[in-house]
Amino acid sequence: MQADASLPIATTSPLVPDERATSRDAAWARPALIALLALTALLYLWDLGASGWANVYYSAAVQAGSQDWLAMLFGSFDPSNAITVDKTPAALWVMDLSARIFGVNAWSILVPQALEGVAAVWLLFLTVRRYLGPAAGLIAGAVLALTPIATLMFRYNNPDALLVLLLVAAGYATTRALEHASTRWIVFAGALIGFAFLAKMLQAFVIIPVFAGVYLLAAPTSIQRRLWQVGAAALAVIVSAGWYVALIELWPADLRPYIGGSQTNSLVELILGYNGFGRITGDEVGRVGGGGPFSDGSGILRLFSGELAGQVSWLVPAALLAFIGLLWLRRREPRTDAIRAQALLWGGWLVVTGLVFSLMGGIFHGYYTAALAPAIGALVAMGAVLGWGHRSEIAVRALLAAGVAITAVWAAVILSWSPTFAAWLMPLVILGGGAASIGIMGVGRRSGGRAPALVAAVALAAIMAAPTVASVATAIEPHTGSIPTAQPVAIQSDGGPGGFGGGPGRITGLPPGQPGALGFGGTGPPGGFPPGQAQQFGPPGFGARAGGGFPGNGNRGGGAGGLLNAGETSPDLVAALQESAENYRWVAATTGSNNAAGLALSSGESVLSIGGFNGTDPSPTLAQFQTWVTAGEIHYYVAGQDAGGFGGGVGGSQAAAAIDDWVSRTFDSVDLGGVTVYDLAG
Repeated sequence: MQADASLPIATTSPLVPDERATSRDAAWARPALIALLALTALLYLWDLGASGWANVYYSAAVQAGSQDWLAMLFGSFDPSNAITVDKTPAALWVMDLSARIFGVNAWSILVPQALEGVAAVWLLFLTVRRYLGPAAGLIAGAVLALTPIATLMFRYNNPDALLVLLLVAAGYATTRALEHASTRWIVFAGALIGFAFLAKMLQAFVIIPVFAGVYLLAAPTSIQRRLWQVGAAALAVIVSAGWYVALIELWPADLRPYIGGSQTNSLVELILGYNGFGRITGDEVGRVGGGGPFSDGSGILRLFSGELAGQVSWLVPAALLAFIGLLWLRRREPRTDAIRAQALLWGGWLVVTGLVFSLMGGIFHGYYTAALAPAIGALVAMGAVLGWGHRSEIAVRALLAAGVAITAVWAAVILSWSPTFAAWLMPLVILGGGAASIGIMGVGRRSGGRAPALVAAVALAAIMAAPTVASVATAIEPHTGSIPTAQPVAIQSDGGPGGFGGGPGRITGLPPGQPGALGFGGTGPPGGFPPGQAQQFGPPGFGARAGGGFPGNGNRGGGAGGLLNAGETSPDLVAALQESAENYRWVAATTGSNNAAGLALSSGESVLSIGGFNGTDPSPTLAQFQTWVTAGEIHYYVAGQDAGGFGGGVGGSQAAAAIDDWVSRTFDSVDLGGVTVYDLAG
């Protein structure tokens, strides 16, 4: 089997990178890499502040961490350390340090994720380049950078940005370990995965069986040494993740904040339950509702339907074809073949993680799929470059042509579900994909002149055009709320998962169905929850933005926001919260963390979140709340839209509803800027 000798790829079975793969074309490779990273940084940093506080839940926690070191350690929602966020806090630590240096503002909170995205692109380039050359590395990095949901997450303050960076770094470390059966590198990979656990818990562990299996299969050493090395890596995972779990569990419960998202004030319960196996089975105690748009749509085709298709799946068919083709091309190579090992590493990552996302029956949000983007990029790049090197074989050319054609057709299908999104794009994708597919079949190894380069350029443009336009559209659109979605948002689909009327917390700023700037716009699929009346809270200077949410509870006047978004905070309420703030541990209390986040960020003061994110955590209890009120530690109670605790959720606490009922019967209310407020110190 011969490859095109003009390409900088390895065609043997290397245990270390082929010199041609790391040195040839050096004159153009470095400038090209610099250009890729610069354009990625531009995409991720451009007008970043337009999203304001983005996810106010995490922004409020960053404000708390910037004011109190223990709040930073625990990932507390408030600087008075009443309750934590419902995740381990590694992603917050990065933002906390930035906020301590540059102050609490939109840029100091969001820029760390943008830089994490640039670093992830660079590490993926380095990993793929080691065996398939700079061209493959550049393609892999570009695919990661231009996957719409990755663009969104690297411009947002959810934990997914740090998770993706650490997992890509673990992939790089595993690749280095495979070269010389290096104990140091495989242990380092385990430590990186363990730290990724501190960003987003068990989602980081999904790739462990893949990485361990590939190392056991392909590392160039004896099976005994491979087994103890994998054991050492497992120990590194346990140590790098477990130290924090042990710290929290051993810390006296009455001297630390309540563990948000748990029902028993236990981080272990949160890891294994609400944020763990409950996400697979759907048995998440404390979740809101028994189904709906948080979890509907599970099935083998979940990633290819509804909004999810436009988030991440543009190149998934091409990646799967590349995975099959790579294994076929390297089928006769020895056990230690590094290119096949790379194919198994990234292919296993895509298949295993994709299946978990597709079949999980619990809470699932589309932005989780950002974790698939590195694997998609690596597989597409490896398949394109290695396949192009073997294009003299008719079967390989046919597979390449099929990959381009299927990708173009699939892009056209996704675009057809969003007819108001860049209507000019579909015919270009179809024509480009068709022309490239025909060109690939006509370009053999002996084709001279500029024809091969032209065909390759058209093919890459055809498969990358749609996700590139979608990523740019995502980047120029502000996003807020707990469940952001990237462009395009499907308005016609085959019954896949819908959403909250275009994605709660997503801002279009456009009337339904109307095209926006550059032809981007449209609304989300019908169904889901009706839009709330509250306006999305933004930091000073950014103004209020319309956002979807839950309707008010219909009981007493206005509320502070909703489950998914913070409410607009009136100047009168802000002034009341800031008055004599130094005399109180909390200037206000309200149900649900997003309600509390709007109050905390607008006032800059500590606000008690009753019931955590969903309002269903049993913290504080009614007795504890009454004790704090009697001690004069809480100034106001703000009646929020989540005050009823959503009926306690699925097996969740009724404490929030009990507190709301007690306050309404015990204290007189006043209206401040359309919000019902009770003066608990009166």
